[in-house]
Amino acid sequence: MKITQQTGLVLEGGGMRGVFTSGVLDALMKHEVYFPYVVAVSAGACNGLSYMSKQMRRARWSNIDMLQKYDYISLRSLVQNGSIFDPKILYQRFPEEFVPFDYKTYEKNPAVFEAVTTNCKTGRAMYLSEKRNHQRLTQIVKASSSLPFVAQITEVDGIPMLDGGIVDSIPIVRSIETGHTENVVVLTRNRGYRSSEMDFKMPRFVYHEYPRLRVALSRRTEVYNQQLDLIERMEDWGEIIVIRPEKPLEVGRICQDVEKLERLYEEGFRLGEKFVLERISR
Repeated sequence: MKITQQTGLVLEGGGMRGVFTSGVLDALMKHEVYFPYVVAVSAGACNGLSYMSKQMRRARWSNIDMLQKYDYISLRSLVQNGSIFDPKILYQRFPEEFVPFDYKTYEKNPAVFEAVTTNCKTGRAMYLSEKRNHQRLTQIVKASSSLPFVAQITEVDGIPMLDGGIVDSIPIVRSIETGHTENVVVLTRNRGYRSSEMDFKMPRFVYHEYPRLRVALSRRTEVYNQQLDLIERMEDWGEIIVIRPEKPLEVGRICQDVEKLERLYEEGFRLGEKFVLERISR
């Protein structure tokens, strides 16, 4: 495979399962493999930023080392801040203080980076990009990662938004529609996985101001499983390359077990390096 301007990189979300993605991206950076277009969702967007700024191991530090040190996932944060992930640590102290984000490298990077969000008013996906306005960039990634029910709605450009995974967990169609006919997709579940969660009609008191969001939430599992069906068909037809965990995961969306997270990161790094060495033309 030779990376050209028509090659896209698609990053699934998945909360703390995203440590797999951070391992894959660190392997790509180790070998200086960069894509001209990256479209990412939720945790994939957070990890994708460090890839776009070419800061190897930054996402790993955020997902594993910082979790162990600052314990930023808690019910206390949910009660105090309206989010189970402490927003002050993740979106203020981390990018500005702990491991500063390299805005200059990010801005100079000619590649396009899009984060997927869900527009609460329309119940549809939005694909947002920002290279200059630091505050807007942070808000976009925060919105993409704002999980329903355990995070507050985040406004971008005056529009209320939540996690992009509600409506487009694996934005392969977006990548193709923007002209990227060859794609590498990084998933955070093993092949054959399908969500067993039951869809159900959201009661009216849930997000009562946003009826179309309630409809989207009521179809979330169905849509996600359909996307997984599509990904596997495209992979079997040789239309895309997929990098994914090899076995069912021990790590859940809000896992706090550092040893499990470390193992998943190492698997991602190993498979990312394998992809580079076996599939990338030099």
